[in-house]
Amino acid sequence: MENNSLSKDDSLSHENPPAKVTAADDSSGVVLQVERNDYGEVVPPKRRRAQAMDGFDDCYSDIVDYIVRCTHKIWDERDIGLIYTHYTHNCTLYGTMGTIYDRETIVRDTIQRLVSFPDRRGMATQVLWSGNDKDGFYTSHLVTGHGRHTQHGNYGPPTGKTFTSRTIADCMIYRNKIYREWVVTDNMAVIKQLGLDPHALAHETAKGLFDRNLEAVDMGENRRMIGQQLPEVEADTSIASSGIEADTLSWLHQVWNRRMFGRIGNVYAKNAQYHGPRMVELYGSEAVLHQHLALLGSIPDGAYTPQHICSNPRDEGGVKVAVRWIIEGHFLGHGILHELGPPKGQRLQVMGMTHYHYKHGKIVDEWNVYDELSLLVQIKLAQLVENKRRD
Repeated sequence: MENNSLSKDDSLSHENPPAKVTAADDSSGVVLQVERNDYGEVVPPKRRRAQAMDGFDDCYSDIVDYIVRCTHKIWDERDIGLIYTHYTHNCTLYGTMGTIYDRETIVRDTIQRLVSFPDRRGMATQVLWSGNDKDGFYTSHLVTGHGRHTQHGNYGPPTGKTFTSRTIADCMIYRNKIYREWVVTDNMAVIKQLGLDPHALAHETAKGLFDRNLEAVDMGENRRMIGQQLPEVEADTSIASSGIEADTLSWLHQVWNRRMFGRIGNVYAKNAQYHGPRMVELYGSEAVLHQHLALLGSIPDGAYTPQHICSNPRDEGGVKVAVRWIIEGHFLGHGILHELGPPKGQRLQVMGMTHYHYKHGKIVDEWNVYDELSLLVQIKLAQLVENKRRD
């Protein structure tokens, strides 16, 4: 990790530092949770450290405090320069529209977003996490953003309209610095609420990628079924760290890769709530089943691959589980992705993140985020590539 030349005033270490705690005496603290606390209660001043945080700024009492406080400082309080003390110089940020490979580009991108939506506020909905200060932390941060489109930017001239959308950001953190991050934002929800044309915006984005010779994604064979064999009977649960994580990976494999959608009725409570893309709010396990069935309706050869999972018990009861996943396949059918136009077999890669809340052995809430606009960009990019081949 590179040395940092910033002064003490450029970090948060001077902000009401809590009493330090070592790995040997951290049992007196409890890591804070977001759901039932106001912002000031999640990032309290002078709180004793609840867990060992060696290498972190003194103001942080635990990893949830870290991710919520620094996000608020950077985005809401405009201390963008904290990115220099909270990201490594070579941080990789994986987004649905592309990948960033350095810290300075993250700084510039943050400035651009704040210029376009100056009054946007990103409210932490929940933070799930794993790890420790010796091996590194992993956080999955669900944010509900609300704002007004008042300035010129990537979405064109201001519309003056308000919007609400969900984002999940997964971060790998070591000694106060994020070194890898995955971000999924529901951009289609924003565009629809602003009354903009998603096809025009997707074409413009795809043209920029095309002009840089970044062509359509090519995943090869998705390996859900090897040759003429059946899908694997059992899920790969090697990334699980607990029984509930292994169980989650098992039923996800049964539903998505073995197409056993009836399992949803066994896993979800009858009164489960589904919080999905485009800010949809639905109720009942049958509605959940239809949302997932309809996604595979659009990508009928899709293969579901979980990439990370973590979980925490919750003060409000039960356990919450965060899963980062990929679906790869082809746009071959009709389903929930009707905004993409008629299916013509284009390759699609869906990057998604989902938080599940289990109570009494059943899922009572699901927060599901993927970016339909990024899929439309993939369609437009494939069209540009096809047109080039014809010319």
